[in-house]
Formats: sequence, structure tokens, C-alpha cells
Amino acid sequence: MDISAVIITYNEEKRLEPALKSLKGLVSEIVVVDSFSSDDTVKLAKKYSGKVFKRKWTDFADQKNYANSRTSFPWILSLDADERISPELREEILEFKSDEPDCSGFSMPRQVFYLRKWIRHSGWYPDRKIRLFQKDKARWEGEYVHESLVIEGKIQKLKGSIHHFTYRNISEHLDRINTFSDLGAQKLYAKGKKCRLYHLILLPFSRFMKSFFWRAGILDGFAGFVISLLHGYAIFLRYAKLREIWKKGERIEPFPY
Repeated sequence: MDISAVIITYNEEKRLEPALKSLKGLVSEIVVVDSFSSDDTVKLAKKYSGKVFKRKWTDFADQKNYANSRTSFPWILSLDADERISPELREEILEFKSDEPDCSGFSMPRQVFYLRKWIRHSGWYPDRKIRLFQKDKARWEGEYVHESLVIEGKIQKLKGSIHHFTYRNISEHLDRINTFSDLGAQKLYAKGKKCRLYHLILLPFSRFMKSFFWRAGILDGFAGFVISLLHGYAIFLRYAKLREIWKKGERIEPFPY
């Protein structure tokens, strides 16, 4: 069973190398599709891969589908630049590499390292993702943000986790919320959605309560409180920007993440 790893990038020189290192000895090739980074992302990627492509940013789903089309092998392992294959997940994948699995793909939990601790609750775990799949039975779909993998056939579950180092600090978390709220607002605008008072007051509060209490964010301590609070803030910001778009009548142009 030969596996191609796929990573899409944009200005990821500070986070990319650990992701590439975690794939060493596990996959037969690594395909990197970069959206014309202005840092040393491409130079770094070429240390680990002979298949590094530059492509203008469109959206997450389209970039990943293009990357998949450049692979040579029937199985694809899709990884983000801020993710790592854990030792436990590596061992699981190596165990069945000698056989042809009787399924179309595998899902695995994803665990976030945030504010110097592994998050076990708050709606961030187990956060199962299908990241290992047969190339001819899967396709990424979705516009703007929050792409999803549509797969035909049976999915098996793995126990080992993808380790996710999504934010180095609260400031970076806030920066990502600001970027993604732009895209989220544009998606709502494209669907003709309007901002109501409920979206600015009740929905953010409800999202905080859901994350902190119903999804046991309280058990993650201070990190869980911050995550829950920013969950609510992200909802508020998305709809506040939606209201701004309607008032200005302006569309937000796509941009690299």
C-alpha cells in the first residue's frame, strides 16, 4: 500500500518542517502546493519533497483537489502545515500498509495543543477527521472556508491522533478568527443571509455556554475558558461583518489563508 502525502501551504515556514518530518518513512511521496508564499516555505518544502507546485489561491477545497491530482499513488494522507502525525497514529498506519484495506478511508481524532496543554474537551476533541483515503473515491467540497471531504464507501476508525498546533498564542488565535470571519461573512452574504440582533447577542452567548459547559470546556481550565469565549466572539464577528457588507454593498475578494 503506497501513500502520497498532501499539504497546501501559504507562508508556513515557521510550522511546516515538523509536519514534513512526521511523514518521513511513512509515505512514498509528499506533494506540496503553495500559494506563492513570500517567505521560505517553498525552499523548506523542497528539502523534503520533489513535487512542490506553485498555484494561485482559489479556496481550500479547490487547492486540496488540485494537490490530490498531482499525486502518484492510490492512497492519500492529507495533512495541514500546523499538524503532525503522532507516534501512535504512525504505528497504526504502518501496521496495515502491507495489506490493502477493505475500506475507502480512515478517520482519526485530532488533538489540539493550546496554551501549553493538550485540549481534551471544549468541542475541540476528539474532532475526528477523514485524512487517509483512496484517491479515486474522495473529493473535497466547499467554498470560502470549512471544506469537507466527500467520500464514497466505508470508513474505518483509527485510535491514534493527529496532533494539531493551530495557534501559538491567543494573539494568533484572534488573528485567525479575524481572517476566517471575513470569509464566513462573505459566505453568508453570498447566500443572501442577513444579520439579526439574535446573531449578535444570543447566538454568541449560546456558543460560549455550549463549549464551556455542555462540551465540558470547564475541564480544560483557563484554556477551555479562552476557547469557549473566543467561540462566541467568532460568531459575533462573523455576523457583525455580514452586517457591514450589507451596508456597504461590497464583496470581499478571496485571499490566501
